[in-house]
Amino acid sequence: MHVFIAGANGQIGQHLLREMADSEHEARAMIRHLDQGPELQQLGATETVLGDLEKDCSEAMKGCDAVIFTAGSGPHTGPDKTVDVDQNGAIQLIDTAKAMGIKRFITVSSMRVEEPEKGPEKLRHYLQAKHNADEHLKNSGLAYTIVRPGQLTNDEGTGKVAVSTRLEDFGKIPRQDVARVLLAVLNADNTANRVFDVVSGDAPVDEALAKL
Repeated sequence: MHVFIAGANGQIGQHLLREMADSEHEARAMIRHLDQGPELQQLGATETVLGDLEKDCSEAMKGCDAVIFTAGSGPHTGPDKTVDVDQNGAIQLIDTAKAMGIKRFITVSSMRVEEPEKGPEKLRHYLQAKHNADEHLKNSGLAYTIVRPGQLTNDEGTGKVAVSTRLEDFGKIPRQDVARVLLAVLNADNTANRVFDVVSGDAPVDEALAKL
């Protein structure tokens, strides 16, 4: 499968490239600057392509079978940039994928985005933007998977997670394990048209997803 990755230069994106390097899938990493290309190809990108989430990405997406959206402005940016990237950038990419006949779309969201008003005040604009993008994806007609991790850490991944449509405890999860989940979703047909929370747990990734 040819997979278009938005946010490949981010922390989860770089882990994902490493994981995909040993898989049967080919990663096309979107970059904003040419000098990012060699490093991402060394990590595992089959190819890199110039693109910008705030502009038309259709040329960059040609020939791909699936999209993984792991881009984000981060919760600490101002509301305008968050809306531009996490909401409008995602929505535009969803619409472009649909128009181009790309049927599979996987996105990284966040736990509790369905209740942005209950989040910490400084994060509400971020949660609302993610929520709006998630809702657009669910109504797009694409075969979607929305992965909602808990608090992200830079710890080494364990390869073991807890997965549920809703986890009551807001736990932590290494970014490396989120990347492993994203890769596993590509091969897990039962994750199509599903939304789920994920944190560190006791079950191997494939096993946890199989029980969804």
